[in-house]
Amino acid sequence: MGSTFECLKRAWYVAAMSSEVGGEGLFHRRILGTSVMIYRLADGTPVALHDRCPHRFAPLHLGERVGDEVACRYHALRFDAGGRCTHNPHGNGRIPDAARVRRFPLLERFGFLWIWMDESDPDPALLPDFSPLEEGHPNAVAQTYMHMDVNYELIIDNVMDLSHIDHVHGEIITTRGQLSPVVPKVRERDTHISARWEWSQTPAMMIFAPFLPRPEDEARHYFDISWTAPANIQLSVGAVQDSDDFGEATSQYDLHTCTPEDAFKTHYFFATRRNHIVDDADYNRKKIEAMHAAFETEDGPIITAVQEEMGEAEFFSLDPVLMSNDVAPVKVRRRLRKMIVEEQAAKAAAS
Repeated sequence: MGSTFECLKRAWYVAAMSSEVGGEGLFHRRILGTSVMIYRLADGTPVALHDRCPHRFAPLHLGERVGDEVACRYHALRFDAGGRCTHNPHGNGRIPDAARVRRFPLLERFGFLWIWMDESDPDPALLPDFSPLEEGHPNAVAQTYMHMDVNYELIIDNVMDLSHIDHVHGEIITTRGQLSPVVPKVRERDTHISARWEWSQTPAMMIFAPFLPRPEDEARHYFDISWTAPANIQLSVGAVQDSDDFGEATSQYDLHTCTPEDAFKTHYFFATRRNHIVDDADYNRKKIEAMHAAFETEDGPIITAVQEEMGEAEFFSLDPVLMSNDVAPVKVRRRLRKMIVEEQAAKAAAS
């Protein structure tokens, strides 16, 4: 990668959790090196505009709402939800043809606002299906957001290789040394790269043990993770006793998804839905707080230290030692690089 930031453009990235954008506020976030302002119309429809007035380049989120329009704080030019300037208070009020702000397509699904940053027509079919996050009791799903000063691919590496759990995390999700020796079964498909671990441990993971018939006894466990472009990892984990059917497991369905801010800053979003004590809102709150804290105090510092040590060097240029636990993340890195190169070539051929 070096100092040049490259990523897949014809893809959907999470711009924000749905809950982050509401009311009369003007939300802003930098995505793929571009400043974006997001707000909701009176009917609740989300809108994303380039967060830059075309006059003197003031951030529009510093302005104010005028109904469904936004007035720039600097010179009061007003823009509608399509990015068209509708009001110029200066001189004779003539509105220059170039007084337009780019609008970015949005999809609101699975508790997130997904943005299409490419200039091509958006393709809704490229957004993977994470509909389990929208099913069941509302108190069984939770989300959080973290900002990391790292390249987004380091976060993908971390989630695609779960062998670090016993070495990085505490008692709550330890596998008691059972996971690291297991070589995951890796599956490659046209749109997915997946890895699966299965193992037994005594007692079960603490996130599940209290909800199993015999909390102190052995339980069978599984991790199933699946990457889809550009930076989505769906992770399912569960534990079961008295059955060989993981369909009966006490389990949770998680989504980890990353959106690059730029080459070395990343917006990291997480959502989780469980199939046990689904109506307990307080447990839900504690669960997401624990996940957030674990990443900030356990994974996060290590990944940040890795980035600092790597600097701007490309991962493979450092000649990393690769082991059995690296199969899935390495396949993802190579698939993603192939997709980026192919996309760039197609754009060059079309220009």
